Amino acid sequence: MADYKKFKRIFLIIADSAGIGEEPDAADFGDVGSNTFAHAAESVGGLNVPVMEKMGLGQLDDIMGVKVVEDHPQAYCLALRETSAGKDTMTGHWEMMGVNTRKPFQTFTDTGFPQALIDELEEKTGHKIIGNYASSGTEILKVLGEEQKRDGSLIVYTSADSVLQIAAHEDTVPLEELYRCCEIAREICLRPEYKVGRIIARPFIGENAENFKRVTGDRHDYALSPSVKTDMDTLKEAGYMVSCVGKISDIFNMAGVVKTVHTVSNEDGMDKTIDQLKNDDYTGLCFVNLVEFDSEYGHRRNPVGYARCLEALDKRLDEFIANMKDDDLLMVSADHGNDPIFKGTDHTREKVPLLIYSPSLKKGRKLEEAPTFGDIGATVLYNFNLEKENGLLGEPIKELFE
Repeated sequence: MADYKKFKRIFLIIADSAGIGEEPDAADFGDVGSNTFAHAAESVGGLNVPVMEKMGLGQLDDIMGVKVVEDHPQAYCLALRETSAGKDTMTGHWEMMGVNTRKPFQTFTDTGFPQALIDELEEKTGHKIIGNYASSGTEILKVLGEEQKRDGSLIVYTSADSVLQIAAHEDTVPLEELYRCCEIAREICLRPEYKVGRIIARPFIGENAENFKRVTGDRHDYALSPSVKTDMDTLKEAGYMVSCVGKISDIFNMAGVVKTVHTVSNEDGMDKTIDQLKNDDYTGLCFVNLVEFDSEYGHRRNPVGYARCLEALDKRLDEFIANMKDDDLLMVSADHGNDPIFKGTDHTREKVPLLIYSPSLKKGRKLEEAPTFGDIGATVLYNFNLEKENGLLGEPIKELFE
């Protein structure tokens, strides 16, 4: 095992969709005026996030309730712009690990999937397809769950992400059959005209629309793999730990993943991350996704819920920091925006914050805005004395090693 420059463990926690204001090219995405953090804060008359405030969050944008703290020697803060041509989950996370996605993944939020795709899926699976529109998973079960359970059909739906989701009751479409159908959908959706980032199996249980419940433990994602070797692959091949908490392993289709821990909520994700912080003695990266900002509050246009979720994260960060060792490094960031008061239900093209903390840092301050999320992965590799692959995005934040 190679040594490391300064930090034995790096914890990268992604508050999924917590953007801090429009990108310079936001007009190209129809997102001028978007600002997830600021608009969530305004909805509750000001955020109470003292931990992130002390890490310099208020220096990155004007966020109601967040003071501008300039003296934070143990923390660096900066904003990151996105280079890739997209604003979805996979694009954002892949860019953190060096990948430049030049062509966005396909979404079918407004139209549903083409009839030719649905016809082929029906023919190859042997099941009738119902639904085929954008919806939250819980809502579509209330509308179509009883029909699906009765007929053994498949509920197909999508979202603002590049996903095709298939829901079925475990009594009428057993898990293995649902997985088989998802594998067929994955093969069909590899074609350029349909290419979506993920196919997701969404099994559910219950007697009727009043008590249908998704079985999150049996969810299965069929994702595209990154087209190039990522910073995670480099870490893994060099013998370092790459521990993934939440849906990170699904986003990367297990590429570069050493171990994975699935979660059912943000709180569960933080519980499992703090458990690793306290109990796991490894050298490498712990990469965490907290999805509820996006799935529960951003897409559902619930700014108050979004604000309270940010405040809940801040409390857990306080607990996390209290348990850090001098050679631990914490990075808190996001993968895109999802302004909870913006038009529609789609993600928004926004910059993201990067808050960096360690008990051993002494010269923390605000840094200049960076042109790519790839600086995150490049910094991780630099710490472990590794070189990124040719053509990957990002430059290390060398100020951390002063």
